[in-house]
Amino acid sequence: MNTRQGSFRLFRFAGVDVYLHWLWFAVALYEIQGRSRAYASPVWNVLEYLALFAIVLMHEYGHALACKQTGGKADRIVLWPLGGIAFVNPPPRAAANLWSISAGPLVNVALVFVFKGVGVWCRASGVPEAMPNAFALLKSLAYINVGLLIFNLLPIYPLDGGQILRSLLWFVFGRARSLTIAAALGLLGFAGLLYFSVKSGNTWLAVISVFIVLNCVAGLKQARALAKIAKLPRRHEFGCPSCKAAPPIGAFWKCSGCTAEFDTFVTRAQCPTCATQFPTTGCVECGALHPMAEWSQAVYTTSSGATFTAVGTK
Repeated sequence: MNTRQGSFRLFRFAGVDVYLHWLWFAVALYEIQGRSRAYASPVWNVLEYLALFAIVLMHEYGHALACKQTGGKADRIVLWPLGGIAFVNPPPRAAANLWSISAGPLVNVALVFVFKGVGVWCRASGVPEAMPNAFALLKSLAYINVGLLIFNLLPIYPLDGGQILRSLLWFVFGRARSLTIAAALGLLGFAGLLYFSVKSGNTWLAVISVFIVLNCVAGLKQARALAKIAKLPRRHEFGCPSCKAAPPIGAFWKCSGCTAEFDTFVTRAQCPTCATQFPTTGCVECGALHPMAEWSQAVYTTSSGATFTAVGTK
């Protein structure tokens, strides 16, 4: 799902751009009105919703910073009505993937102790009697944080729990088969969530169920592509500088000018149809872009500012 469309940039921190989807405002208004009786003033409802997304943002930054720590790419977070999405691309290794995914829920675990500590201090200081709305806000945020943690850890792909399960399966079954198993289990989880949403009349849970099934279908397609790529013959004289994978033999690169597909390692990063020379070559495995010179000891000069990326298997 293209969450970037309809989003605008808020700020950049730690090398990560944070975007906010315009639907966030509509949902915020709906949620704030729905909890108007929880506090003496609607100002507290606004603070609660802003704090909720602060928790979500810290969770997503956990993913992004952990991914960067593994040497992966993580430069964008989008906040939207269903929460947040950190666009992370860790190196294609089970351990790197596991750490990048686990770091998000670990932020919520840390916040459990933070809220607990603040709550103990507030009770000792008489805050519940002196500032009942502030203490009610603290309790609400503590429950919200635990709820988000539990829900995210459900072993349903693409929730964090499902992706953690996929990472653990990766150690045993490999990259492609682990994704197949996790996505298939995610479809079962989707059926359960959808049934529960219908029985309970929970609209948001139904929307999340649709999001889950779309990602599970996409995951199964990606797993099939990964399985095909894994069986391809390789050019072992080259290696991706990021993930060290040898590139496959075949026309798996696409010219950004004339759209012709070709084997860049045969043509030395030049399109055989329109003669465009490309400065970087995309890795089929991890998607990283590097100059052809970094893939081997040879040096090939480039004259164009264009780039081309892998288009997958045929």
